[in-house]
Amino acid sequence: MKKYRFAALLLAAIMLLGICGICGCGGKRQVKLTVWGSQASQEMLREMADEFIELHAKEAEIEIVLRVEDEDTAADNAVSNPEQLADVFSFAGDQTMRLVNAGVLMPVEQGADAIVEANGGADSAAIAEASSGDGVLCAYPLTASNGYFMYYNAEYFTPSDVVSLDGMLQVAERAGKSVAMDWTSGWYIYSFFGGAGMQICLAEDGKHNICDWNRTSGEHTGVEVAEAMLAVAASDAFLNTNDEGFRNGIESGEIIAGVNGPWNAEFVKKQWGDNYRAVKLPTYTLNGEQVQMASFAGYKLVGVKASTEEPEWAVKFAEYMTNEENQLKRFRVTGECPSNVHAAQAAEVQESPAVAALGDQAPYSVRQSIASPFWTPATIFGTVMASGNPDGRELQELLDELVDGASQPEE
Repeated sequence: MKKYRFAALLLAAIMLLGICGICGCGGKRQVKLTVWGSQASQEMLREMADEFIELHAKEAEIEIVLRVEDEDTAADNAVSNPEQLADVFSFAGDQTMRLVNAGVLMPVEQGADAIVEANGGADSAAIAEASSGDGVLCAYPLTASNGYFMYYNAEYFTPSDVVSLDGMLQVAERAGKSVAMDWTSGWYIYSFFGGAGMQICLAEDGKHNICDWNRTSGEHTGVEVAEAMLAVAASDAFLNTNDEGFRNGIESGEIIAGVNGPWNAEFVKKQWGDNYRAVKLPTYTLNGEQVQMASFAGYKLVGVKASTEEPEWAVKFAEYMTNEENQLKRFRVTGECPSNVHAAQAAEVQESPAVAALGDQAPYSVRQSIASPFWTPATIFGTVMASGNPDGRELQELLDELVDGASQPEE
């Protein structure tokens, strides 16, 4: 009898140790999540994470580790290094199908109907970007402002100055300052080609792009657009710089206007104070005509890794960081417009210059839907244009190379 009693006690002790290993000595489950977010959102995400941890302190001991990964590069790294993918991550909405095809997104099941309703219903653009081709919700809408417009400092510019890019560059030249735009990104240089009536979009097969930026006939040709870009780049006031350079240039006083998005609205407002302004993109000179610059529009989304070891808690945090309250918090920190329809109707959102600028730009915007082979050749082309085509290459040849690379099927 003692032998059996000892065996029972030993088994109980082993079971207790096993539970303790899972739940911790305090009897609560140990949970660790990794979360990807942009550099600009790290402080805000830390606050959200700490609030979430406190909210669920009685249920589990939660650790949330933040990593810097911008939304525009998250999908590339998710697909190329899925084992390194965070449990919860933000990404650009046009990458949903790519992530679905790669099998790295966990479909949204818990509370899906409520999420759809909060973001405008099943027919809304936000839900369309967050869903797979067969209508399955695969991500959580985060913002409705993944677009761009023109910021300017009213100390230097009048409203009439910012109607045309030529006028803005002349003002900046006289002031010894700069007008900034990122030509290393095809996302931004689309504004010139889109304004000229050209397109880059995903084909029906979802694997390659349709791009006509090298066209040689029609109202405007690709060469004419390239020549217009070179004329802009020739100005001493033009500055080709990325998002970090844009912020640094505004902080130093070098940049007094620039094409950028709402995620930097609060930063720009703090730097320029009462002189902070935001308007739709200007016109640019194309073959002697003034042509309105176009733009991409889209959403930012939050995904949960399909292979996460903590699916319950990863889903809970994804829901939490995209709820109405936290979308408003994000707006107050970054200036990005909420996708949640109730948050978007808040007075503070409706009164935002950045939100108004996006609204004014909307008639000249298209929803971004592009396969990944576009981005590298677009970067190469934009960099050559920003540098003034230093090797003197034939513009048609450069455009043909861009289109050929952009049209390759996605692997």
